[in-house]
Order: sequence, then structure tokens, then C-alpha cells
Amino acid sequence: MSHLKRMSSLYQSDAWPDPSDPPFINAALEIETPLGPQALLAALHAIEAGFGRRRSARNAPRTLDLDLVAYHGETLDGAQGGPVLPHPRLKGRAFVLAPLAEIAPDWRHPLNGQTAQEMLAATDRAGIRKIS
Repeated sequence: MSHLKRMSSLYQSDAWPDPSDPPFINAALEIETPLGPQALLAALHAIEAGFGRRRSARNAPRTLDLDLVAYHGETLDGAQGGPVLPHPRLKGRAFVLAPLAEIAPDWRHPLNGQTAQEMLAATDRAGIRKIS
């Protein structure tokens, strides 16, 4: 059985790639699960589908977008349709790094060795707002 260990505050960010779309609400969770990374990603996709997400065009507006950012320090290349870990666009994305640094500031990227807090400090945070 999976369970929630930590959850960040909610953050609002401008929609991307089209900022005229409704803003995004972002958060980071740490969970404990017996699922491996591929099964966990499949479960996340099933949750998205349950909330009405349809995978049409790349970066199309969506009702829910759940990403697997990291998994026990593993590095995976996405072979056989599995996840790429850590998430290849993690660094430089303040909307991911702000909530991640809140719950795990000392988490280290397994490829570049930087902490979540260090990556966030080096990232443009314009347009990211913590929701009180």
C-alpha cells in the first residue's frame, strides 16, 4: 500500500507554453510505495485519465499533469516506454523546484549532484507564487 510522507504547499505558475491558458497549480509529494518506477508512472497516468486528461497534442492544456520526478536516486533512460529519471526537465523549472525544495531541500540530483535548493536558487522564479 502506498502512503503520503510529505506534501508541499501549493504554488501557482503561468501556463506554459501559452500563458493565456489558465494558470497551473503545482505541488510536490513524497510517497512511499511498493510500486517500481514504471508501475508508478502507469498509476499516475491512470489517475490523470480519471480526472479527464486526454493525451492529444504535446503541451496541450490538461486537467491534471502528474510527473514522476525522481525515484530512490535511480537513473533510467526511458527504455521500453518507461520513465526517464530523474525527470529530464527538472533543472531550471521553478514550478517543479519550488515545491520540491520546500519538502526536500537537501535532495540531490543523482546526475549533477546539486540539491533541490541549489537548483532552485539558480532558476528564474518569475511567475511562481506560493498560495497561502
